[in-house]
Amino acid sequence: MSKSRRYPPEVRERAVALVLEHQGEHRSQWAAMQSIASKFGMAAETLRNWVRQAERDRGLKPGPTSGELVRIKELERENKELRRADEILKAASAFFARELDPPMPRR
Repeated sequence: MSKSRRYPPEVRERAVALVLEHQGEHRSQWAAMQSIASKFGMAAETLRNWVRQAERDRGLKPGPTSGELVRIKELERENKELRRADEILKAASAFFARELDPPMPRR
């Protein structure tokens, strides 16, 4: 498995801009990505993901923008917290219902 790296935003922006500017000079966009990725010392697949996201952000390709992805992640986190709180409240209400409703004496 490869080592995960974080590239500064400036590197990401510059690499994406280079691909978009120079893709006409290569036989395909993928060839441009491979060439530029090697110059930056990164995997071509990393650069491909960045370029695809930049295209979605600019409205060139369909799909969620970066802002939408952040919002989706926030909503998923909030949803998870609310489900957990709901489970806690259900368990607490069941506990207190048993405590407040003692069993009927047998005859």
